[in-house]
Amino acid sequence: MSELAEIFAAARAEGRAALIGYLPAGFPTAPEAVALIGAMVENGVDIVEVGLPYSDPLMDGPAIQAAVEQSLAGGARIADVLATVRATRAAGAPALVMSYWNPIERYGVERFAAELQAAGGVGTITPDLTPEEAADWLAATEARDLDRVFLVAPSSPDERIRAVISVASGFVYAASTMGVTGVRSSVSVDAADLVARVREVTTLPVFVGLGVSTGEQAGEVAAYADGVIVGSAFIRVVQQAPDPASAREQVGRLARELAAGVRNHR
Repeated sequence: MSELAEIFAAARAEGRAALIGYLPAGFPTAPEAVALIGAMVENGVDIVEVGLPYSDPLMDGPAIQAAVEQSLAGGARIADVLATVRATRAAGAPALVMSYWNPIERYGVERFAAELQAAGGVGTITPDLTPEEAADWLAATEARDLDRVFLVAPSSPDERIRAVISVASGFVYAASTMGVTGVRSSVSVDAADLVARVREVTTLPVFVGLGVSTGEQAGEVAAYADGVIVGSAFIRVVQQAPDPASAREQVGRLARELAAGVRNHR
């Protein structure tokens, strides 16, 4: 059983969904990113999604774009991503890297997979990599026992969902809505239908992301999905905090709220 599978099994045994928190490496600085991730883990986040800063984040809304720009301006590179993965493991949680495909391809597919495994990473989320173009990544991740997470969306036809399932491992990322990431007042009603469609063709856990920002929303999603992914909400509290200590406090508070949501609304 993979490490992700163990996390999911433990959450199911507790009668709840799992919780993933996202933060870009190097945001707002490399050391503070590590401290913020520690606050997430201490307060109930099960798995951390470490963002690999990239200059053309097609799927990301204004909050994440601004955070990534700050990371890049501060000099964040893949070495910092891998260091953040190691620090996440030291904090007690598995780490996935969220990366667009271009940085991995430019770095070297085999090299990235080998270094991610060596850092203790459990896999990647690659939002813009399609099954048809994933052969090299499939081979590299199989060789390194890394999970590979692909996305489906409400607009995905059934044949596209089956194609994604054929190459996915770990879990399936169900984007709750069409469009970019960001905090929303409600989670799209299309998300529950999408989760049901994915479950018709796979036993992999299905996680919902894009738009979840409160414990109440996390609980709503936890009622029909295996996991909840939260990113922009964490970034916003950091961006609004007056100082690093306040940012850590607010991240911890949000993590507790979200963790309570996935536990109390099942």
